Amino acid sequence: MTTKTVTLENNQVNIKIVQPNSLWAESFKRLKKNKAAVISGYFILFIVLVAAFAPVIAPYPFDQQDVNQILKSPNATHLLGTDSLGRDILSRLIYGARISIAIGIFTAVFSLLVGTVYGAISGWMSGRVDSLMMRMVDILYSIPALVLLVLAKVAIESSNAFSNPEARALFSIFGALSIYGWMSMARIVRGQVLQAKQMQYIEAARSLGVSSPSIVIKHILPNIMGPVIVTLTFQIPANVMFESFLSFIGLGLQPPYSSWGVLANEGWRSLRTFPHLIISPGVAIFLTMLSFNLFGDGLRDAFDPQLKNRS
Repeated sequence: MTTKTVTLENNQVNIKIVQPNSLWAESFKRLKKNKAAVISGYFILFIVLVAAFAPVIAPYPFDQQDVNQILKSPNATHLLGTDSLGRDILSRLIYGARISIAIGIFTAVFSLLVGTVYGAISGWMSGRVDSLMMRMVDILYSIPALVLLVLAKVAIESSNAFSNPEARALFSIFGALSIYGWMSMARIVRGQVLQAKQMQYIEAARSLGVSSPSIVIKHILPNIMGPVIVTLTFQIPANVMFESFLSFIGLGLQPPYSSWGVLANEGWRSLRTFPHLIISPGVAIFLTMLSFNLFGDGLRDAFDPQLKNRS
């Protein structure tokens, strides 16, 4: 809340004008009180910066091999040890963050765009259009997630869109996760739009003759972005986990790519003899997912209007 004081000199009366803060300002204020969410937010920012500046931060190129340093335990030269080809684990972990985080963020953003448009149209049109669009989502939802991801990946890889097999493999992961991820976002946006349509300010906009696209874009979408952003923060770690899982079972990225899933796939075979190979990517995946989930919980609590009177 911001307060302005107006002084009337003749009568010497102070008038305080209280201006309420916006929903975003109040939500950010509540978010700052959640220490777990704040610490998680800083950790996410740290991971993103590490991924963005990987060539500068990494002590070695991710594919540099040293036959004299094969399967070395963590030491002063290689802080996290080396793998079966003498490559530095720390460098590969840093470069792996680029692919894992990029896949998680870009596929979630794509799902956000497609799901928001699809859900907004479905919720606003209602009736038969809404029923038809949601039945299509239900049909896709009836397919198990792993099966849908594998089918989408195989369909993309079998196309001739990319002559480079490495680029085709990377795009197939992006495409598979994007095709799967937008459905939950569409359902959430549809529910929010159906709820917002009943608000009085929407009825007022209709009575003034505002067009339907303008109402949806200028009035409804800005007011439902809170739950949508919260959903986005939960979808990013889910996509990171899906990519890691697919790479771990051999259906995702393959060397020379250095995602966290690829590193885990390379390390689990030597779990008993060389545990450092899988501990590093495992801890990275765990901390990243935990941070996104805690940050998402903090955002959900911050945007919850029922918590306004408790804070």
